Amino acid sequence: MSRSLKPDLKVWRQAATIVLAAGWKSPGAAASSVQSAEDFRLLLLQRSKSQGFLPGAHVFPGGALDASDRSADWLQLFAPHHLPPRFGLGPAPAQRSAVPELPNSQPTSLPEVADGDAAALPDDVALRICAIREAFEEAGALLLRPRGVRRISESQDSAPDLDCSLEPPPDVSIWRTRVSGDARHFLDLCAQLDCTPNIWALHDWSGWLTPFVAEKRHRFDTSFYLCCLREQPPIQPDLTEVVDCQWLSPSEATKSFLSKEIWLAPPQFYEIRRLENFASLSNLHKFCLEHASERTERWRPVTCVTADGMIQLYPGDELYLEDSHLLEKVLSTEKKTEEIMKEAKKLHRLVQHSRHHYSIHVTIPSKGKHIYPKSYVVNKSHL
Repeated sequence: MSRSLKPDLKVWRQAATIVLAAGWKSPGAAASSVQSAEDFRLLLLQRSKSQGFLPGAHVFPGGALDASDRSADWLQLFAPHHLPPRFGLGPAPAQRSAVPELPNSQPTSLPEVADGDAAALPDDVALRICAIREAFEEAGALLLRPRGVRRISESQDSAPDLDCSLEPPPDVSIWRTRVSGDARHFLDLCAQLDCTPNIWALHDWSGWLTPFVAEKRHRFDTSFYLCCLREQPPIQPDLTEVVDCQWLSPSEATKSFLSKEIWLAPPQFYEIRRLENFASLSNLHKFCLEHASERTERWRPVTCVTADGMIQLYPGDELYLEDSHLLEKVLSTEKKTEEIMKEAKKLHRLVQHSRHHYSIHVTIPSKGKHIYPKSYVVNKSHL
């Protein structure tokens, strides 16, 4: 349970998501009927149907930023090797554009942590701690690193190896209950294990602002981080927020979505399709390391409701508008989706034909050195 820094519905709530990509060795054709081109799997957690946000969806671990994720008490745990302002994360990437303020929202100010001190940790550190804490709460994964242990790359020029999770302590279930009840206990757990959250294993990947769909829904400013693990850590859903889990390759996740075995929200589907550009975990890890200083994009999708479906428009699409009036409105048209698609040439959009039928259309180059998913269209006869 998190004590959100910005609980007001009229204010963006900061959140963090961690995409766990773990190495996978094929058990052989006899043991698996599904053939996959990728040598890694992604952790997808199924949310309880009783949850108010994305009930029943398969998502990456994550949640809202808690005040304790910024606490000054973390400074002592990171010392003496990793100190402000960057805590060993390397050069700061270029600043992203400011988040647009929602209509009638209160002016935003620097949040304060529970003990009254001004937030001690910068966003890119606090949000990484948030993502790691949520992975522990929801899935039982301990993405920690013993204090005082440095990677070879921190003192030499060689690239770091793939990371691994920490072996859970015998009383892990007790700690998960404590942390779920009060996020401040995550710092206590790290102190007892003499570890720090392995923020250095989390690579900036993307940023998503919740699009407007309906009134009285929380809007999140979510930072997506990618973490490449040598092997799959033991996972145990908390059976409260999360009721099940699966390790699936990007291509397997797409097939499971189309066959209605799982349901994915548009951002998860987009990111999974983006990750299908990488056939190997080593190539994915190398890509993250080579682009560590790049500024990640933060997107605010614009929803366009057609006569027979819905389109999520992303920056660069010829119909995309930065208009502030669309922060709490949707575009609508009496035209059918097919007609809208035929009229456009400059595309960056996800079309929601039905609950389990999405298509992605990308005809623009990616910004910077990041990578966009390839266009993906499924013939209705194959559904």
